[in-house]
Amino acid sequence: MSETEEAAVALQTRTVTNGEIDIAVYEQGVPDGPVIVLVHGWPDSHRLWDNVLPHLIDRFRVVTYDSRGHGRSTNPKDHRAFRIPELATDFFAVIDAVSPDAPVHVLAHDWGSVTVWDAVCEPGAQARIASFTSVSGPNLDHAGHWARGRFTRPTPGNLAAPLAQLASIAYQFAFMAPVTPALVRFGLRDRVFRAGLRLAQGTPAEQVTLGDTFTADAANGLQIYRANLVVAKLFSARERRTTVPVQLIVAQYDPAVRPAVFDDEDQWTDRLWRRDLKAGHWVPYSHPAVLARATVQLIDAVSGAEPARELRRAEVGRDRRPFEDQLVVVTGAGSGIGRETALAFARAGAEVVVSDIDADAAKETAALIAEFDGAAYPYALDVSDESAVQAHADEVASVHGVPDVVVNNAGVGQAAPFLRTPSESFKRVLDINLFGVVHGSRAFGHLMSERGLGGHIVNVSSMAAYTPQQGFSAYSTSKSAVFTFSDCLRAELAKDGIGVTTICPGIVHTNIVRTTEFSGVSADQQDARQRLFDTLYRMRSYPPAKVAAAIVRAVQRNSAVVPVTPEAWVAYYGTRLTPPSLMRFGMARASLTR
Repeated sequence: MSETEEAAVALQTRTVTNGEIDIAVYEQGVPDGPVIVLVHGWPDSHRLWDNVLPHLIDRFRVVTYDSRGHGRSTNPKDHRAFRIPELATDFFAVIDAVSPDAPVHVLAHDWGSVTVWDAVCEPGAQARIASFTSVSGPNLDHAGHWARGRFTRPTPGNLAAPLAQLASIAYQFAFMAPVTPALVRFGLRDRVFRAGLRLAQGTPAEQVTLGDTFTADAANGLQIYRANLVVAKLFSARERRTTVPVQLIVAQYDPAVRPAVFDDEDQWTDRLWRRDLKAGHWVPYSHPAVLARATVQLIDAVSGAEPARELRRAEVGRDRRPFEDQLVVVTGAGSGIGRETALAFARAGAEVVVSDIDADAAKETAALIAEFDGAAYPYALDVSDESAVQAHADEVASVHGVPDVVVNNAGVGQAAPFLRTPSESFKRVLDINLFGVVHGSRAFGHLMSERGLGGHIVNVSSMAAYTPQQGFSAYSTSKSAVFTFSDCLRAELAKDGIGVTTICPGIVHTNIVRTTEFSGVSADQQDARQRLFDTLYRMRSYPPAKVAAAIVRAVQRNSAVVPVTPEAWVAYYGTRLTPPSLMRFGMARASLTR
């Protein structure tokens, strides 16, 4: 690290006084950079942000502080000193001290977010706060209006959400009991807390950064619950609006704050963004890079930069086409199903990365998309080459961003009785049809999982996956493996909010038929069979555009398995309803390739 870099990240401490409260403040990062203030909740101190800081300090002057009752700050003895408006005065005291001449950006979590919500709704707040990213902490007044509005229209749907939220915060009554602080001081140790987060949301213990005052902070901070009876807001919620740009990071698996609580926030904000994150309550521990990136994207946008695609997609209240502000990757997009899928997503508003082993074919697809003012980026790619696929994924992420949808479509055909199929031909089919799907799912699946915002992977299999046929052992094996692989992948990625769809086309006229390898025959015989089957498939008159439309619908509906064409559906259910012995009997007497 250079001397300049060391100076940029050096930690400085100061004390800010707010009446009788001394607030411990910590600053690091670029001394003359834009100021970001990070505000923690219970039972944390400023150490909550240790994993987020490395993603911010190279561009910003980052300010953290210990809320009253936590860390090195004053611990008032009267619980009434922990009311949210009082905590908000500490926040204002800090930002006035660290940035008296320019508004600050804010990232806050839990009760820290509740506090800043109170602050941004104060008159003139927009002159002191440039943007606010809120994590797992609602505006209590807004939440009160949300719940009361649904209780006054008592349909089953309206009652379910607020009743579920009230059940989720029932623990707060236990936290208000006089004996609870003593129990916390006795039993809540850092190792217990770390173990709890590991079990509750899978966060590794080393990512849970706690201060040496953690147990005392947890006990002292319980006064926040005593001072702020959340259910009281059902009867005393105020009308409070803000003109400060607000971004919600909504943790889908938060046991304390249900996502539905934020559904009416657009009524109280002039500009609102919402990202639903597949995470538990302690997002700063589990997804620090995701949190930092979202915060920086909002800061850049309100500072005049072109909004990032992720941020545009998160904006609430903006009309958009179904896949507008989304990035879709399609392999084998130079022709057939791949090309039509790329066109379909582009017409639905997506930006599309199109790849094909034939670079010119990929460029032709991109040109077709450009004709209706769509955005497409062509690449040459051999999906059987794992290192090439990984490099492609890295380049896509670096240049265009992490994709929202990946369609693993590239494939080849092969036909011949197994005993006439050379091993190299069998391996080639598996390398492209199966391992091309595996490589794409691995490379892009990692990116989607790390981003934390979900996504969708589409793997193109075939009706051949569940209809064993003579003469197609290599092709059917590859597609059957894709089918089963996708089932496994769907189960594994569900926790990350990543959907997986298996598409099973039947007889569809694409150039895969014209290029199918017929092993064990002369070149003239192969050409004749290719032309014959191409004619038969053309006469079937089922175009690839219909498969593309089914793929788009499947992503919208998060469908698991989608046979396409009537014969694919009949075969799909037929293999499940027909006795296996009868199916094998029929297939043993039918051949298309002899």
